[in-house]
Amino acid sequence: MSIKLKDQPFYVQATAVLFGLVLVVYILATLVDILVPLAFAAFLAVLLNPLANRLQRHGVPKVLSIAIAMLIAVLVVAGVFYFLSSQIVQFGDSLPMLKKKFGEITINLKDWVQSTFGVAIAKQDQMIKDALNNSQSMLGKTVGGVLGTLAIVFLLPVYIFFMMLYKPLILNFLYEVFAEENSKKVSEVLSETKGAIQSYIVGLLIEMIIVATMNSVALLLLGVKYGILIGCIGAILNLIPYLGGIIAIALPVLMATVTKDGYSTQLGVIIAYIVIQFIDNNVLVPRIVSSKVQINALMSIIVVLLGNQLWGLSGMFLSIPFVAVLKIIFDRIDDLKPWGKLLGDNIPTRHMGDIIKNRRKRKAVMPEAEQ
Repeated sequence: MSIKLKDQPFYVQATAVLFGLVLVVYILATLVDILVPLAFAAFLAVLLNPLANRLQRHGVPKVLSIAIAMLIAVLVVAGVFYFLSSQIVQFGDSLPMLKKKFGEITINLKDWVQSTFGVAIAKQDQMIKDALNNSQSMLGKTVGGVLGTLAIVFLLPVYIFFMMLYKPLILNFLYEVFAEENSKKVSEVLSETKGAIQSYIVGLLIEMIIVATMNSVALLLLGVKYGILIGCIGAILNLIPYLGGIIAIALPVLMATVTKDGYSTQLGVIIAYIVIQFIDNNVLVPRIVSSKVQINALMSIIVVLLGNQLWGLSGMFLSIPFVAVLKIIFDRIDDLKPWGKLLGDNIPTRHMGDIIKNRRKRKAVMPEAEQ
């Protein structure tokens, strides 16, 4: 006789769920070098698939259509890197002057700390040295992660090509692995997942272009040097949900501090970025990015932090679309629908506690009415 898990006591169910989560997290952390490039490749393959399908409808062979779609994507990425590299070259020409100016500001800051808080300059230097020594291991991990990411880039085209080539095989497997009565739900999950991923990635690209334009225009109007470069970097950092926008403010503020006297420019940068963030969070994200990925803000922040803890920077980028796919699956399975509601952004007008109390009151009144 089979025993269902949902018929067991709560502590048994909680233990089984916790064990399953621990096992999944262990597998994800152990196989990070394999799963991260596969995850990026899957998302990019879904994004490029409509272009390849359109080419095939115009009579282009399947293999050639996939190659053309990937070539177009590579050319777009190469154009962006060429634009950024040209700006970085100009930044490198002024690096000695910026380094000298930054050194002068650092000396003035140390003198202010000594006169205000009584901390000797030698002690400040020692504190900075200790902080740098403590962060060497973190820096090593970061450099290692960057090198690993560069190695992944060479595998991505291979993964993307074969995923697009063997798409019918993968889809048939997903249909056949589940019972035939669930084929409709599988079809709905696959269709919504494809739409959510495409909407999310395209929305992010459009949002990044708009934010980069607003950042660059604001910095150029304020007279911040290398405003276009810093504005574009800020837009790229803004792709990290909720956290990247905060980090992006530090770059133009630091540049304004190094290249300009006084603090009016820094104040203008902070105000401009706050306005841009307000427009981004209240206009661009809801209308462009979140049209398909309906995850509430609390869960978005939590999953981004968890993604960073699990897979680093790659996990921060992948966390939102990954959870969006989970929500689509949860919404199609009766036992998991509460988890889907928890991830969603639909706030109920009444909570279950009030509903249960009202039901109990009605049950208590009904016997009296019958009497």
